[in-house]
This record gives sequence, structure tokens and C-alpha cells, in this order.
Amino acid sequence: MANEVSWSRDVSVESNGESHLDSAILRSIVMAAPATVELAPDPIPEEWISSGTPIARSKTLVRSRDWTSSVVVWDCTAGSFRWHYSQDETILVISGEAFLLLENGEERRFGAGELGFFPAGTTCSWRVAHNIRKVAVLRESMLRPLGFCLKAWKKLLRVVGLAGKSPLMLAFAIWSLSNLR
Repeated sequence: MANEVSWSRDVSVESNGESHLDSAILRSIVMAAPATVELAPDPIPEEWISSGTPIARSKTLVRSRDWTSSVVVWDCTAGSFRWHYSQDETILVISGEAFLLLENGEERRFGAGELGFFPAGTTCSWRVAHNIRKVAVLRESMLRPLGFCLKAWKKLLRVVGLAGKSPLMLAFAIWSLSNLR
């Protein structure tokens, strides 16, 4: 999700005793305590609210370099609402609980430590009794043929030894291959 870790061959030790490899890794990794991260207001659209006055807050912790994925911490106070998922969303509840209202009238509880996945295009009705805090991994969905092409492209890059290389290296390789004719 965050910047990819680049494994430098130069692992000499910096003046503070930390190797260049270690400092590159630490600059590339995002760490957070989702239970205590400071959140900003992120109101639920009024037309989605069915009862109560739920107050939602969130913070995007990191976004992938290609902007197709992000990790968000979100919390909400008591209320009921319909939620429209415009992206694939995987959630992990950190604290509190919420109830997914099923079409047959039953409820499915999501509490601390529980995981859920909601595909893009899904609409769900939720009831938050008190408070809930979750971490969500959001991912733009793509058409299956496009996803297959992307996987094939990445496999090709691995096979020819260019996986994980910079875009300039890739452009140079393509230019070199085109000039071989």
C-alpha cells in the first residue's frame, strides 16, 4: 500500500548507526495506532441517514502510489444509515460494534477484532448502537479483463527481471528492445 521498499545494495552504516537499508525501509513503511489516531469530521450524507444523528470522522493513513488503494481509520457515533460502497472495502473493527441489517430483518454484529469485505456497488444498512472504530482498506475495483492484463504484465516484468524497477528503467528497456530491429 505505502511506498514500496527499495532494497539498496549499499548497506553502509550512517553516522547514527543505522544502515542506509534500514533508513530506506523505515521511510517507506507507514505505522499507526488506529485506536488513537486523530480523526477529522467526515459527515455521512444526510439522505443516507435513516435514524439518529450519527457523527462520522476519518483519516486516510496512506494511499498507494497508483492511487487505487488506501488505508483509512473511521469512527461513528450512534445512529442508523445506508452505506453505498463505491470501492471494494475490507474492514477490521478496532473498538465498539455495529450491526449489519439484513433484508430478512435479522442483524449481523461486527465487533472488535472482526473482519468484513464489501464489494464495490454494494449498499448496506447499518445500526451503530454506541460507537464504532474501524480500519478500512479501500481498493478501486477494475474490470476482470483489465485485471487479468495487469497480472499478465506484472508476470512478464518478473520473468524478464524488471519487476520492482523504476519506471525509467522500464522505459529504457522498452526503448532498447524497440531499437534492436
